[in-house]
Amino acid sequence: MAKKRVILLADDAARLKVVEENPQAILVSETLPLRANLSVMENITVVLQFRTNSYLGEANDSAWRLLTQAGYTACSEQRDPDLTYEERFVTKLLRAIVLRPPVILIDRPAMLLPDSNYPVFLNKLLLALDANFDQCWILDYAWNAPLYNNRV
Repeated sequence: MAKKRVILLADDAARLKVVEENPQAILVSETLPLRANLSVMENITVVLQFRTNSYLGEANDSAWRLLTQAGYTACSEQRDPDLTYEERFVTKLLRAIVLRPPVILIDRPAMLLPDSNYPVFLNKLLLALDANFDQCWILDYAWNAPLYNNRV
């Protein structure tokens, strides 16, 4: 099975069904915001500290390594209101990746990356981070299928 796949869905009910049928997955979604009072690094490290009881230094090392692989170290000290859509998305994705879930669900990427050619952006980003996740499913609507042709 491919590590990343695009799941094209007919409607919102079908999308919600995929989310509900995969409770082991971690969701990257517009509905799950970053903590506005924390920097990018802190948004990533707090997950490791809270969920895996990691030490701050270890959590910082993991977050920095992922930010480096993604090519987003320049925004590490910025807070949510100052982030671009891409920086915000990368932070949310890395926040999911650090926990090494069996599946990461990227929910409706057009909502997360409205100013981007998001299939191309996601392809490049996921390729850069490929060694850090097991499965990544991109949940999108069937009418966006032409955007993915030969891209993801």
